[in-house]
Amino acid sequence: MVVTCFGHLMSHYNMLVFPALILPLAGLMKLPMTDVLGLSFWMYLLFGVMALPWGMAGDKWGGRTLILIMFVGSGVSGLAAAFCLDSPKLIEVALASMGLFSAVYHPIGFGLISKGVSRMTVALGYNAVFGGLGLVTAPVITGLTVWISGPQAAFFVLALLNGLGVLIAVLLPLDESPLAESEKTEGNNGMLGAFVILLVAMMLGGIAERGVTVILPSYLELRGQGIFQWFSGSLGIPISRNLVATSVASLVYAVGMMGQYVGGHIGQRFECRHSYLVFHTICIPAVILMSFTQNIPLVFTSFVYLFFLLGMQPIENTLVAEYAPRRLLHSAYGLKFVLVFGVGSLAIKMIERVDSVWGIEATFIALGLVSVLLVATILVLIGWTNRSVHEPADQPEEAFAGKLDGKCVSGG
Repeated sequence: MVVTCFGHLMSHYNMLVFPALILPLAGLMKLPMTDVLGLSFWMYLLFGVMALPWGMAGDKWGGRTLILIMFVGSGVSGLAAAFCLDSPKLIEVALASMGLFSAVYHPIGFGLISKGVSRMTVALGYNAVFGGLGLVTAPVITGLTVWISGPQAAFFVLALLNGLGVLIAVLLPLDESPLAESEKTEGNNGMLGAFVILLVAMMLGGIAERGVTVILPSYLELRGQGIFQWFSGSLGIPISRNLVATSVASLVYAVGMMGQYVGGHIGQRFECRHSYLVFHTICIPAVILMSFTQNIPLVFTSFVYLFFLLGMQPIENTLVAEYAPRRLLHSAYGLKFVLVFGVGSLAIKMIERVDSVWGIEATFIALGLVSVLLVATILVLIGWTNRSVHEPADQPEEAFAGKLDGKCVSGG
């Protein structure tokens, strides 16, 4: 679990360094914020679309080698970005490389956990907490590093942390116990329809998550001037708005990390589909309110939104393990993250368009509409699986044998 947890932390840390650098890089390169934001498109796209190929490789070759590839490739990509800050094109290439290698973790790490842990939803919750820790630490460490030494140092720190990951992966054991023969042949292909509907829901969730994580530090910097003034007056020392905004963003992600812990235990205790619905329903008013608030009210609405948006992840990943064929778990998670992170990267283009036409506040209205579609899709999923449970003649019996870890059952 140590290797998979640190891998989850770093996969999100790698992706969250750049959003904290958007405004500093815009000043350094003398480019509009939206142009700098666009440099990350290929990074987030590859982070998503490469999940399935990495997952297929994991089903064939196992996880240890691929986890090492992730740490080495991401570290080298960070070093490359550090040395080409004067060239937007080269930064774009370095960021794309970082997305390519960081994409290893999700299909490999979640597949390893889902195969080998009995209380899976709780284990996924703990693992999600470390992913949340990556969200928390990336903005504040990056903001502090930029304040002390500039943007280049932030990429050096990223490379150093990935180097630490290499040492952890080499020195600590990684459980890659093969599936028993009964598990290899055990099928739940009768739930294929439910898995397809779940994929649509997860794709919409990916757009929402990528949209808020890529814009939140900059949005807090632009809409949190009162917070900055309070910090400046209280501390009595010169402090940058970027550092204050990235620190507040880290606090918001810390609340989201708590949501992941809570979500893991709720998924263990209550029916997963309904928990999934409740979490995403609460997201709708919270994200819309973010469009109309600033300073402290904005922070509190961000708390609510990220708590439930990130908190549903252990529940969602348990549903993937329930509906997908067990012998193809790495590939199933890979397909999930192609949609969550690959299609989710379109959120960047959506934000660019909405910001240029209606302003940055309107991006959260757009994210609210995405959540409305997501909730509608979950209702379809619940209706589909309820109908499937009441039509056992059309489905293999083992498809409805119950959940892998107790309360989180698919029907009823």
